[in-house]
Amino acid sequence: MQIVGLPDKAVAESRERVQAALHASGLSLPAKKVTVNLAPADLPKEGSHFDLPIALGLMAALGAIPADALAGYVVIGELNLDGTIAAVAGALPAAIGANALGKGLICPSDSGAEAAWAGSGMDILAPRSLIALSNHFRGTQVLSRPEPAIRSNAANMPDLADIKGQESAKRALEVAAAGNHNLLMVGPPGSGKSMLAARLPSILPPLLPAELLEVSMIHSIAGQLAGGKLSDRRPFRTPHHSATMAAMIGGGLRAKPGEASLAHHGVLFLDEFPEFTPQVLDALRQPLETAECIIARANHRVTYPAAIQLVAAMNPCRCGMAGEPGHTCARGRAASRIIRAAFPGR
Repeated sequence: MQIVGLPDKAVAESRERVQAALHASGLSLPAKKVTVNLAPADLPKEGSHFDLPIALGLMAALGAIPADALAGYVVIGELNLDGTIAAVAGALPAAIGANALGKGLICPSDSGAEAAWAGSGMDILAPRSLIALSNHFRGTQVLSRPEPAIRSNAANMPDLADIKGQESAKRALEVAAAGNHNLLMVGPPGSGKSMLAARLPSILPPLLPAELLEVSMIHSIAGQLAGGKLSDRRPFRTPHHSATMAAMIGGGLRAKPGEASLAHHGVLFLDEFPEFTPQVLDALRQPLETAECIIARANHRVTYPAAIQLVAAMNPCRCGMAGEPGHTCARGRAASRIIRAAFPGR
């Protein structure tokens, strides 16, 4: 068995997974050469979600399932060696794309809950194994359509009502939440900057249905939808100050979304603001102005939405005590000088 069409390592290894899964399901390949062509041949193929399409194509060629039954479906899924189907990232955008083409979707059972959000009238099959899918097409088993699921918010989520005092700071958060304003909080260590920022999402309105799908598609591509369940709570992302530009804006081997896009329609909190590198802070200018991150690489050009509310927190100086009564800054660097260092020319 040979796979052609510029497959990466994960796709090339699907040969062994598909053969083992078919064998565990009671099928075996004929004693002849089998070539799997992934078209178009000049487009690199990445990821493990080609396993199930390859296996179903082989099963249709062997007569195990009717070949015409697959014509109306888009198929994604990773195979385990025992014939079960493992979840893959990106089921929700794949379902929305299939629905736009007027087709159904075959996806893993663990991804069915998120795929069901693509449309109530869409045909979605979410089998647990190759045997279950084969039985469905032969009429001996009926696969029910998965139901869309919402993840319930934890009872101990940070709430602005938990804070006693800090009336001026809480008023600033309320104004920022009402007008979607960005915030920069400057104060000594322990004054409550991070505590206040973590509670900003508690006074933001829930995601609208359209916003919910946008946010969930980004998290689905990044593989961060737990159990395929969606949440109507606005995202709150807190990257460490050592985050790279690719981690903040997006990029990497497969041009995945970064923290700015994962915070879409939510809050991006940058604690220890001056400790971020100037290159990372400069890279945030375009997302703040255009509400999108454009990742341009030699093999990829991807645009992810990034309508974020930026909240930053910093100490007034390196030692953190500048301006406090009875304290003298031991490092001699005021907040304004730190900001100028982070944003040259401002």
